[in-house]
Amino acid sequence: MAEQFSLRLPKGTKDRLQELADATGRTKAFLAQDAIEKYLELESWQIRAIQDGLKDVDEGRIISYQDIKKEWNIE
Repeated sequence: MAEQFSLRLPKGTKDRLQELADATGRTKAFLAQDAIEKYLELESWQIRAIQDGLKDVDEGRIISYQDIKKEWNIE
């Protein structure tokens, strides 16, 4: 079930949202919800990747910069 949520936007952002809604035939609410969902998905992925990387470091699963350069033939 959807819940109502309100927020304040700068006028320029609100105007851009309205322009996009007009151009696509979608509602401002649909576009805002879609944007928020995409943002949350991206940010969640990034946080998980950082946490996984930190866990790898804590558990000693690292590769030195010099070894990477050597493996990729970078001078």
